[in-house]
Amino acid sequence: MRLEEDAVVFLDQRRLPLEEVEVRCATSAEVAEAIRTMVVRGAPAIGIAAAYAIALAADRGEDMSSADRVLRESRPTAVNLAWALDEMRDDPSREHARRIHHEEVERCRRMSAHTAALLSPGTRALTHCNAGGLATGGYGSAVGALLAAWEGGVLQHVWVDETRPLLQGARLTAWELEAASIPHAVIADSAAASLMAAGQVDCVITGADRIAANGDTANKIGTYSLAVLARHHDLPLYVVAPSTTVDLAMPSGAGIPIEERDPAEITARFAARNPAFDVTPAELIAAIVTESGVHRAPFQQSLAGAVAA
Repeated sequence: MRLEEDAVVFLDQRRLPLEEVEVRCATSAEVAEAIRTMVVRGAPAIGIAAAYAIALAADRGEDMSSADRVLRESRPTAVNLAWALDEMRDDPSREHARRIHHEEVERCRRMSAHTAALLSPGTRALTHCNAGGLATGGYGSAVGALLAAWEGGVLQHVWVDETRPLLQGARLTAWELEAASIPHAVIADSAAASLMAAGQVDCVITGADRIAANGDTANKIGTYSLAVLARHHDLPLYVVAPSTTVDLAMPSGAGIPIEERDPAEITARFAARNPAFDVTPAELIAAIVTESGVHRAPFQQSLAGAVAA
């Protein structure tokens, strides 16, 4: 994504991998709609998009309270959105928004290196949803860690959950891994258990949309299932996310708002529920990795240090 003189411009993630199409948003309301409809998605990327929207709104002379409100309401689960809006409140300049973007990418590079150091040569990792450059404005969190591990010679293969119902894994993560020439295969979400049982998975690596103070973690729906499976098969689950995703004001995952999306994303005919996220309890997570390092239980202490760093 980028901020131009009169618009915020996004690569439309809904059209990938078949088409690479840009969407231009000339107002904060249009950026909010792009966030809501998942033109741009991924917690850090949503935060960057909101920062750019505020800078654009300030230049256009929009009502800043209204701009903040419409952006803040666009998606409720990812805390990076509110964090970026709070950051931009006192300095809604283009320079500040671009600095937020740059710093988020640098966080990803650091956390990716920390995660790669946890992996052994020949690692076969399984990942869920998309936490690459598309989701973070640059290098990536979970997929960034896979890239760093591949470049470091310790990653052998990546299993990519398709991630229903919108197939962020099959469409976006696979597209990014292919571009990086990393060996991978897309699997049905329901195939993960059998691959683990067959000894073909060494770890699970995911991103996060919000991490509570106690380490409970909200991520794309299906992550909780993977965490339970990983625990049963004695595999570590590593959550890779920037400190901007940690919400110390949220005591536990029980309070994290879970976005309910249009049931039509699942079926056009029958009644359906479509929660976009689930919460993985902290006790199922081997480590949470931020730019400041590897954090292990008790997360209440280690995460507080990460945010303060």
